[in-house]
Amino acid sequence: MDDATSGLSADRSVIVMKFGGTSVATPEGRASIAARVTAALESGAAPVVVVSAMGRAGAPYATDTLLSLVGDLPSEPAERDWLMATGEIVSAVVCAHELRAAGIEARALTGAEAGIVTDDTHGSASIIEIHPGPLQAALAAGLVPVVAGFQGVAASGRLTTLGRGGSDTTACALGVALQADAVEIYTDVDGVLSADPRSCEGTSVLETIRADELFQMSRHGARVVHTPAAELALASGLAVIVRNTYSDHPGTRVADISAYRPDRVATSVTCSSGVARVRVALPAPEGTRAHMAAQTRIYRAMADAGVSLDMFTPVGETLVFSVPEDALDRACDVLGSLGLTYQVQAGLAKVTLIGAGMHGVPGVLARVAECLADASVTILQIADSHTTISVVVSAEESRTAVQALHDGFELEA
Repeated sequence: MDDATSGLSADRSVIVMKFGGTSVATPEGRASIAARVTAALESGAAPVVVVSAMGRAGAPYATDTLLSLVGDLPSEPAERDWLMATGEIVSAVVCAHELRAAGIEARALTGAEAGIVTDDTHGSASIIEIHPGPLQAALAAGLVPVVAGFQGVAASGRLTTLGRGGSDTTACALGVALQADAVEIYTDVDGVLSADPRSCEGTSVLETIRADELFQMSRHGARVVHTPAAELALASGLAVIVRNTYSDHPGTRVADISAYRPDRVATSVTCSSGVARVRVALPAPEGTRAHMAAQTRIYRAMADAGVSLDMFTPVGETLVFSVPEDALDRACDVLGSLGLTYQVQAGLAKVTLIGAGMHGVPGVLARVAECLADASVTILQIADSHTTISVVVSAEESRTAVQALHDGFELEA
């Protein structure tokens, strides 16, 4: 092994490199991973590799394929976590072998071996702390750690998983714990796009976005990075770069909000499908105080039932809110238990315009309404924040809405 890939010194800057399932799944992808790691070593960095499960549904070790082994049979949540985590463990072993074949000293580690400690919520655990000692020892010994993403260990000692896309969160959490210079997230596209190209024409790769924009994109339906990973980047100021495993495109740099002011009103448009809208009649007696008390009871009962409300709007004697369609039955059960009358409209979507540059700029909401009116899209509900404007529309009109906003705010530039 040459000098570039051996004897890592303790003062080398750490770079966390996360590779998605499409990068790990093929010999060509794994060769690209080895080339990326070699280049990082030759630049003087100390890389830590994080991997997802190989491929997508149908591939032998993809998460959905593993889950299909038990199908809809009753299973213990902890056992489902064991099954799902298998895919990342296989990827870590195979990638470590690939790196060693390329002359790079590497060691595969499970999430637990990498010091990742979570709560005990099986299937969607949150990382509560990281003990970086094992990774620091591996780096000091001149090794490239290859960490199985998407998993950790609870204080009870039980294996846990972090939810779909959780390998991104593994990478960002390790980046924070190791005080990494950067976290590089490698995928099969050139970077973060201005919209989903499957539902919008003329999309472009964003050269730079702010961490708060990335977070809003993730939470509003864009399949960019795992939402907790984007939240970590926002909270920590961690440098994140989203790149293509297979090309030399520079990708998208995620900038700290204190260091970058966008030069345009909007940067992207996202769409979340499977939305339902609920209109609740607030009970008599009339009056602001009585209606507020009724709203409070609804909010508490929904929270106790694990139903997350979105875009809730009190209007006189009614309360309007949206919920994911897969939570609609629970929401209706709650309203029924409270003796409330309600109406439901399902088959909807939420389309969101995102941009840190819209804060304090007059006329953005009007422009959104004009773009959608010109495209004959009916707005059912609307909500805004400092960096987002969201509209609820019918699912049939959602693609038209995305395209209209993308074109109207010239995001193809």
